[in-house]
Parts: sequence; C-alpha cells; structure tokens
Amino acid sequence: MNEEITAKEVRCMNDDGTNYGIIPTRDALQLAEDLGLDLVLIAPDAQPPVAKIMNYGKFKYQLEKKKKEAKKKQKVIVIKEIKLSVKIAENDINYKVKHAREFLEEGNHVKFRVFLKGREMAHPEAGIEVLLKIWPMVEDIAVMDKPPKLEGRYVNMMALPKKEERKN
Repeated sequence: MNEEITAKEVRCMNDDGTNYGIIPTRDALQLAEDLGLDLVLIAPDAQPPVAKIMNYGKFKYQLEKKKKEAKKKQKVIVIKEIKLSVKIAENDINYKVKHAREFLEEGNHVKFRVFLKGREMAHPEAGIEVLLKIWPMVEDIAVMDKPPKLEGRYVNMMALPKKEERKN
C-alpha cells in the first residue's frame, strides 16, 4: 500500500473503473495523493503489478461488514446429550424422551448415550435395545443420523430434527 510498493511500474486503475494504463509507481502515488486516496496493490504477482486507487479505510470497512453479514446467516449446531443406562425404568425413559423432544423441537441435535457398566459390556445389544425402544417415541419429529453403535463403553445414537419441524 502507498510507499510500501516496490515495483517500478504498475498497471493503475481508479475505484470508479477509470484505467490509467501502465505508469511509473511514483506517478501513481502522486495521482492517488492528489485525489486524497490510497494506492493499493490488487495483484502483486502480475507483470506489471496491478494497483488500484481507492479509499483503503472504506474498503476494509466494507470487507468487515460483509464478514459480519455472512456470520449472521450461519446457524450454530448445538448437540444435546441424553444419557441412559441399560437398567432404566419406563417412567425414566418417558422423562428423558420428553426432554429429547423439546431439544429436537428447538432445532438442536440430540445424542442418546447408553453407558455400559461392568458385565454389561459383554452384552452391548442390551444398550442397542434401549435405544431402539426410544426411537419410535421421537421418530415423528426426528431423523436418525447415526443408528445405535457401540463406541467404547457407550452405545450412541444421533437424532436430528426433521427439516419441516425446525424453527428458524
């Protein structure tokens, strides 16, 4: 930018599209100074380098504004976790499913985890059964992203809210 440009000649253009052609760098700097603007290298690797006369502060501001606008449109994915056990009672299942349904209605992802203790590790299918018992209770508002699967001491299942059910 400005005096930091080391090239002898630059292909110069104005912010409004006026093309000055290939001119010496010091002339381009003088032109920018006369207009009260900055000389900024756009394509430093080109032969000769391409420079643009612009208001650099305004340019940076516009870039930041675009970044913030793009960030506003992003949706943060929240994963809520529901922990269960193999020997869970029916009313406890209903209570946990009620919370899972609330999370799904809010648009959050839900990870169901069944922890296998001690000898339960010998029969991971018991954990899979618990998750398959829960699935019919939430399948009307959810999509199964990952089916029940043994991962270490846990049997995990991931449920995502259905597209039409999501609240934006």
